[in-house]
Formats: sequence, C-alpha cells, structure tokens
Amino acid sequence: MAQNFRRYTANAVGTAATTVFTANTFDTVIGIALANVNATTSINATVTIFDGTNDIDLVKNAPIPVGSQLQVIDGGAKYVVQSGDVLKVNCDVASAMDVWVSAVDDIST
Repeated sequence: MAQNFRRYTANAVGTAATTVFTANTFDTVIGIALANVNATTSINATVTIFDGTNDIDLVKNAPIPVGSQLQVIDGGAKYVVQSGDVLKVNCDVASAMDVWVSAVDDIST
C-alpha cells in the first residue's frame, strides 16, 4: 500500500500559537523540527496538540540556541493524531522560529 507522506511548514513563528496542520483522518506525525532563526538570542519553543478538548504539550518552553534547531521527535518515535487534532507551535520571541513537520496522511486506510 502506498503511503501519503506530507510536509507542513510555518516560518517566522512568534509568541502567538500558530497552527501548522490539522489532521483530517488518522495521521502519524513522524518528524518535527524547530529552528531558531533569530540572529541575536536563544528562544524557548512550545509544541502543542489540541485534541478537541485539551491542549497536550509535546514540548514546553524548550530552549533553542541561536543558529540551532530542536528535533521534537527522536529515535523513531511517532505521534498518532486523529481527525480534528490540531498541531500548534509558538516561541517566546516574535518571528523567531521556523517549523517543519513531516507526517503520513491517511495512515489507516
């Protein structure tokens, strides 16, 4: 069975929670990379999945030094999300973070 690999991006993310993607079926998030694009200061990043009722923090206020990135999913871990789940990101400095999310769409079809 063919897999539907997808990528979702957001650039210049800041202090407001930014939706990177909303699951439309049972999907699997296989990678989340957060890059500090601020030239002068480290940032603290948060990644949250809203499950329709609650915000579930995958990482909260994780420090990312200048010129560095954080891989939120490591060592083969995956996050299974279902239709309507929303992946959101933010950091503590305006327009300071770029985000790349890799996912498999329609994993259970």
